[in-house]
Amino acid sequence: TFDGAVHIPIATLPGMRGRTVTISSGGKSFNTTGWKIGWACAPAPLLNAVRMAKQLFTFAGGTPFQPAIAAGLRLPDRYFVDLASDLQRKRDVLSEALSRAGLSPYRTEGTYFLTADIRGVHPDGDGMEFCRSIPARYGVVAIPAGVLYSPSNQHEGRHIVRFAFCKQLPTITAAAERLSAGK
Repeated sequence: TFDGAVHIPIATLPGMRGRTVTISSGGKSFNTTGWKIGWACAPAPLLNAVRMAKQLFTFAGGTPFQPAIAAGLRLPDRYFVDLASDLQRKRDVLSEALSRAGLSPYRTEGTYFLTADIRGVHPDGDGMEFCRSIPARYGVVAIPAGVLYSPSNQHEGRHIVRFAFCKQLPTITAAAERLSAGK
């Protein structure tokens, strides 16, 4: 997490352990999103249901990558502290640039995605149109958040776009400069 925020797993709350499936992935923690290696922790009856569903949805896994993720999970805590610190710095660089460019970023506390309200620079709030236009104008890509909503609620996220800051800092800095200059 960022800014000293503390993650409280729902399974640690009173009465929740027996009804919670905790799902995670090595993709975000080890910058290996293409590997698609994840895991689930839950009481046996819930885990059995997860296994049955997984067998239907997944034909094959990245078997050669599983030992690498297992090794990553044994890394010292310092790795994860440094990862969070690095991502927080990148978040701050991108967030400040988006603000200077006239967008209103929502300050994330623990992911490498930053969402922003575009209405300050795109008054009609059409995130789809905004996202189609910025690669040619700024060399930057964003995803319209409306596509992440259910069809009946897409209008709720129409004015929000999502940027990723899981890049090298010089890449983020260059993108930030282009965005800020384009205001």
